[in-house]
Amino acid sequence: MNQRQSDLERIEAALKVAEEILSGFQSGNVAASQKSNLDPVTEADLAVDRALRELLVQNGDAWLSEETADDAVRLEARRVWVVDPLDGTKEFVEGLPEWCVSIGLVEDGVAVAGGILNPAADFLAIGAEGEGCLLNGLTVTVSACAVLPAARVLASRSEVRRGEWKRWDGGEVEVEAMGSVAYKLARVASGLADATWTLVPKHEWDVAAGVALVQAAGGWAKNLQGEPPRFNQPHPWLSGLIAAGPGMTECLTPEFLLESQTV
Repeated sequence: MNQRQSDLERIEAALKVAEEILSGFQSGNVAASQKSNLDPVTEADLAVDRALRELLVQNGDAWLSEETADDAVRLEARRVWVVDPLDGTKEFVEGLPEWCVSIGLVEDGVAVAGGILNPAADFLAIGAEGEGCLLNGLTVTVSACAVLPAARVLASRSEVRRGEWKRWDGGEVEVEAMGSVAYKLARVASGLADATWTLVPKHEWDVAAGVALVQAAGGWAKNLQGEPPRFNQPHPWLSGLIAAGPGMTECLTPEFLLESQTV
């Protein structure tokens, strides 16, 4: 077994434990409190966070998670687990099946492996560089779509509500609003959608696993500077993110999307 296969085994085992923990909570009927940034948090977030940290961090690995205080020691580590124990907490609280557990592994700033589990949708995707991507145990690849007007694009439900996707209301592309950026990226990796993008900043833990999956499945991800995203940065933010299959490389440039947003 090579290192990546070992990483994937660890990711899948951790996600199974997370699923067991989450089975003790009922989406749509769970108490939530507000963090200092007014984002919701539940005991489910915290319980999964504790379990994943114990299971994943080994042999000098470092840790970066939405629900754990950041420790600058991670900046000296080669391998960092970048985790959102429950991406889409708002949807989880509301009872919408658009939330997930997101586990990304970063090496030397690159997302090299990931796993995303949405128990509410019976969806488990894992993948790594050189190992491809699996959805519920079956090999999947990104979409071959190469024409934007024919594309099915996943949009942030919050961004749609704020009017940030009005440019696409005319039906030029099929836009589906959905919670959890990690889940959207996993669906692109699995070929269930052609592209997704967000033109607003995202935390590394929101997207590290999804970027790893998209790349493992043959697709690409770029930030708003048109570069592959780098992770384990001192300030763990990305300017935004675009992800799709190789056929969309030329039409989904940051310049085009940013210009379209102002139309």
